[in-house]
Amino acid sequence: MKLFEGGAYLVNGTEVYADNADGVGQMKKAQITADRTSAKKGTIAYGILTDHNTSGSDEKLQIKFDKLTSHDITYVGIIQTARASGLEKFPIPYVLTNCHNSLCAVGGTINEDDHMFGLSCAKRYGGIYVPPHQAVIHQYAREALSGGGKMILGSDSHTRYGALGTMAMGEGGPELVKQLLGRTYDIDMPDVVAIYLTGNVNPGVGPQDIALAIIGEVFEKGYVKNKIMEFVGPGVANLSVDYRIGVDVMTTETTCLSSIWVTDDKVKEYYEIHERPEDYKELRPQAVAYYDGMIEIDLSTIRPMIAMPFHPSNTYTIAELKANLMDILDDVEKRAAVSLDGQVDFTLKDKVRDGKLYVDQGIIAGCAGGGFENITDAADILRGKSIGPDEFTLSVYPASTPIYMELVKNGCMADLMETGAIVKTAFCGPCFGAGDTPGNNGFSIRHSTRNFPNREGSKLQNGQIASVALMDARSIAATAANKGYLTGADEIDASYGKPKYHFDGRIYKNRVFDSKGVADPSAEVRFGPNIKDWPAMVELPENLILKVVAEIHDPVTTTDELIPSGETSSYRSNPLGLAEFTLSRKDPAYVGKAKEVQKAQRAVEADSCPGEALPEIHDVMDAIHTKFPDIKRRNIGIGSVIFAAKPGDGSAREQAASCQKVLGGWANIANEYATKRYRSNLINWGMLPFIIEKGDLPFANGDYILVPEIKKAVADKLSDIPAYVIKDGGLTAFTLHLDALTDDEREIITDGCLINYYKRICSAG
Repeated sequence: MKLFEGGAYLVNGTEVYADNADGVGQMKKAQITADRTSAKKGTIAYGILTDHNTSGSDEKLQIKFDKLTSHDITYVGIIQTARASGLEKFPIPYVLTNCHNSLCAVGGTINEDDHMFGLSCAKRYGGIYVPPHQAVIHQYAREALSGGGKMILGSDSHTRYGALGTMAMGEGGPELVKQLLGRTYDIDMPDVVAIYLTGNVNPGVGPQDIALAIIGEVFEKGYVKNKIMEFVGPGVANLSVDYRIGVDVMTTETTCLSSIWVTDDKVKEYYEIHERPEDYKELRPQAVAYYDGMIEIDLSTIRPMIAMPFHPSNTYTIAELKANLMDILDDVEKRAAVSLDGQVDFTLKDKVRDGKLYVDQGIIAGCAGGGFENITDAADILRGKSIGPDEFTLSVYPASTPIYMELVKNGCMADLMETGAIVKTAFCGPCFGAGDTPGNNGFSIRHSTRNFPNREGSKLQNGQIASVALMDARSIAATAANKGYLTGADEIDASYGKPKYHFDGRIYKNRVFDSKGVADPSAEVRFGPNIKDWPAMVELPENLILKVVAEIHDPVTTTDELIPSGETSSYRSNPLGLAEFTLSRKDPAYVGKAKEVQKAQRAVEADSCPGEALPEIHDVMDAIHTKFPDIKRRNIGIGSVIFAAKPGDGSAREQAASCQKVLGGWANIANEYATKRYRSNLINWGMLPFIIEKGDLPFANGDYILVPEIKKAVADKLSDIPAYVIKDGGLTAFTLHLDALTDDEREIITDGCLINYYKRICSAG
């Protein structure tokens, strides 16, 4: 795998020329001339983005999407926000799937209450409702929503349909609210990086292996962060559509913005199989296309891979792991000590038996693993074998009921069940900690999307620990055939039948509610007792007093650590109830500290003395008055702030930010933000996404920070923000930074949140 140091030209889809003297010289010898500016317009990504841009500028984009999709962790909050902002009808197709809160084991009736809310909203506002267990969100989108040259916005981070010619993006809920209210998705024209594929995969190598190889190479380098990955080159034609989909969905773990692939007759056949031939569109870069970066990958060099705990980028070939087992397990323990903050003892060395690594559990599931070809190949490996009667278990979750039905018809399901494997319905639970939780100290191998801490369902705060390694379905099946001892699929002889897929659309026609875009204002929205409105939020004050209530120095902080997944998902429709879980696995004291500071803010809002609600504010105000005597109760806001070195990797869910705001948070301070979507979530909830340069922090957990004239600084578009640490009766100056904000984003922050922003502009006419 080769990462270019600079840009590159792609000519006729097959000739690569580096953007350097040698490369340009070779182009001239081949009598190819290209202007970089015009060649940038030759990418597939550029064409799709400009087709959906409404700004009139090729630099500052204002995108309107063709379709939207959400699942039952996010759609209640999105619709509630849109309702509070004046929603009358879904203006474009909006699909509400139910694949996360499918089980009602936590919280009694509240999960199904959310589902009934979704169905009633689909009727009232003109949407599409996919009942539980029918399909995971992204498989339904592939089967029923995708289209060549289209754009889809989803409230799940793995919203990726590039292999089908659809540019899709996963963002926090407020970005979908903007689309529902006729607004736009505002971004600068992103860089585009070519993923130039050659060669063919070897037997036993699956799409997850290709994906993990890419993630391991680019994640820490930030090579594709917030960029578009465009898959091109002759190797694309050598991959089936299922393989392309399996690679594509994992591009989220590179932190790219989105992805797109060239399309061909295989993609055309996919649309024909799914009874939508009109949605196919051939997509190819123009004769000369310029890319801001390029990764060359010879598919024949990819070997079965494994991503060890606790991140998809912690990758090795399975052969490398087996050859250096104890050294790599030692490294995993060192990484885990950072990720887990020493909360529990963690080791995988006790899984080594006779020099081999034993696995407790295998899972093939969700939008990454539950595809037809993954499961049929796994069945081919396991046919006639047994997973054994010991600790090891194997569960398989087809990604949709149509896939499940075809596996039943062609006999693969029976082949799997005969081995001792358990086959379950379409459900995302194993990917976020709500299904198939291993025993304490258990080790699970999964063809799913993530292996962050707690993604398997354990609870560090209760002294529980289990861990996940990511692998391809084929190597999981090979391990199962070896009764739990880690085995790469290239270590066994298997004959892959590659049965043809037949899609039966009657399943969805008989069960999915589709309004066909027709709203019914007479339909009443059904509310369960757990579905609550967002609490009132005040506008940004003239001056901010912030107390640091959490300090996290991990290299990366995931959204799972900011607001845990798993059983907490049942409270997604209750902002105050969910907020009680904020940082519970990372800093259990956070909620109590934030609430104490919030008492002072509520006193300010009630025009009473904040020092009576929080006595330490008296000393804070005395120190402030030594330099700023005009800062008074009438012009201050008091709130909490967290510092994290690099927060926001992982899920798109907005609650990672909104829960902090509900508890009185006004800002985050970070060295950098892991993803655009987390920074956008902060902004949309009226929180300042401050940046501070790497190095020794001028403040510590428990310190107060003054940010004077912050409202004016935001309005004046300042990038360097003066701030002061309040300590020992004095003020120590330092500088915070605000990266570029759009005019709308500045107004959203000033108004206090997106809801307030829409209320204001709607009331103004």
